[in-house]
Amino acid sequence: MAYISPMLTNIVTAVKKASINLNRDFSEIERLQNSVKGSLDFTRIAFDKVQKNLKGELAKIMPTIPVVLANDKVPQNGMFLLVSCIEGLANFAHGNPEFAMSAALMDSQIVLAGVIYNPARDELFFAEKGKGAFKEGFRSHERLRVSARAELEGALIAVKSVAQDVELSAKIVNNTLKFCHDVRASGAVALDLAYVAAGKLDGVIAPATMQASMAAGILLVKEAGGMILDMEQEDTRTEDLPKVLNSGNLMASSFNLSQKIAKILK
Repeated sequence: MAYISPMLTNIVTAVKKASINLNRDFSEIERLQNSVKGSLDFTRIAFDKVQKNLKGELAKIMPTIPVVLANDKVPQNGMFLLVSCIEGLANFAHGNPEFAMSAALMDSQIVLAGVIYNPARDELFFAEKGKGAFKEGFRSHERLRVSARAELEGALIAVKSVAQDVELSAKIVNNTLKFCHDVRASGAVALDLAYVAAGKLDGVIAPATMQASMAAGILLVKEAGGMILDMEQEDTRTEDLPKVLNSGNLMASSFNLSQKIAKILK
């Protein structure tokens, strides 16, 4: 990783160190699936432990930058690290490997660097503002580019469900299915955004999403040539990333598909 900044290297190192015990805990979760209570109790313990570990690792290597957890109040000014320790917690609790750790270095409402790591699959995605998005490789890192697909027909779109608004979730899924090849509901927005950046998904529609779940992924998509829009913005020709971060109503795709996905939501 010699060509990425020491700052980003430090974030990657902290995330990977904190993930070691989490991977062990995930293996234990898989063995506890025949005991619902045991599985849920163990998940809470695992979450608390990885949250403490990640915050501690980041504090050791970047002691002057505050660490903001997913449920904390997000500062509007200054530099801070915004982290989601287990993005896709329900998947983790059920022994499903579709989860990730996400960390973003923020300067007010600007994402400077982002890391998304799935320890179960050992998949690491990272980006730095103005320097591109990458997936870690053994010998060399893979440069990420969003899908070149220009039409909704054949597109695979990830949709985040909202338990508090079942009608909205159903409406988005039904409207998307009318025009696209299929809909995917992974339960981990950070990974969905990483896969959009990698061209494995053509788009993401994610209402009511926490900043910690999407900040790193937003940078990945942007650095891979994609577009980020607020689901409710009227003028979809330009981006307003602070609006997306504050509203939590995210839409991400290639530039070619952005206008067409926006029309689905209207």
